[in-house]
Amino acid sequence: MPISRRDLVDAGSPEVLVKRILQAEPNLPVPVPIEDLCAQLGILRIENLDTDEFEGGLVTDARRSEGTILARLGGEPRRRFTIAHELAHFLMVRHVPDQPDRFLCKSSDLLRLTAKAGDQRQRREVEANRFASLMLMPPHQLRSAMAAFREPDLQHVLVLARDFAVGKEAAARAYVQYHPEKIAIVVAGNSRVQRCYRSLNFPAIIAAVGDPVPTGSLYHGSPHRPNIASDIAACSSDLWIDVNRDLHAPALYEQVYRQPSSFAMILLRLEAVPEESAEERRLNEGWRHRFHSGRR
Repeated sequence: MPISRRDLVDAGSPEVLVKRILQAEPNLPVPVPIEDLCAQLGILRIENLDTDEFEGGLVTDARRSEGTILARLGGEPRRRFTIAHELAHFLMVRHVPDQPDRFLCKSSDLLRLTAKAGDQRQRREVEANRFASLMLMPPHQLRSAMAAFREPDLQHVLVLARDFAVGKEAAARAYVQYHPEKIAIVVAGNSRVQRCYRSLNFPAIIAAVGDPVPTGSLYHGSPHRPNIASDIAACSSDLWIDVNRDLHAPALYEQVYRQPSSFAMILLRLEAVPEESAEERRLNEGWRHRFHSGRR
């Protein structure tokens, strides 16, 4: 690898860091060899972290001249994301650790996508996660992979997770972000909503984090085969989103992927509502006026 730290001077954001790395390494293979990249950029060792309290860590000197990354043993995709996350802390010099020369990150830190205003610790964890996602799934390669996918399908998420060697949830976040249709993926555990990822044009999910998965959802339907995505089926729109009763309800479809553990992903696909013709609009407006005025 020809890349060096000199290529990254003054790169102050995750996006610029990844852009500079990809410019220096235009032929970076997939899965991205994240450990080799660490070695090129000043990480001397990657050691096992033997604790349940933290997911990963970084030990470095004040000048960030070299460092050691710590990562919990576990599934390889999860470990790769942890390593990339800690590499971001190492490369972003304005990331100041809580303890002198040492970062320690919990599993919740590696899931964080937003930060409270003024919370610098949360902000740096969000930035490290953005770097890890972009580095392990380089945008140009992700777009190329997704060009082969048409109709939204959780099977595509599983393919991305396999090919890029990332966790299913990381692949789901990227899939939702880059897919052109209105989709969302709900992550559930123990029959409750844990997290939700939506495309920008998908409306808010009315089931909040911690709420039970809606009773009418396909999730509660006939037993799902573990590790196999179900067929896609229509569901009632108001299970998941607010529906304006004065307008045509949009068509909503669900697909479920369950694992033997309590983990599950629920894909939601929203179809655009056909526009009313002038005649339909005139009739509906007349009906609504009569209804609200009490006339028949």
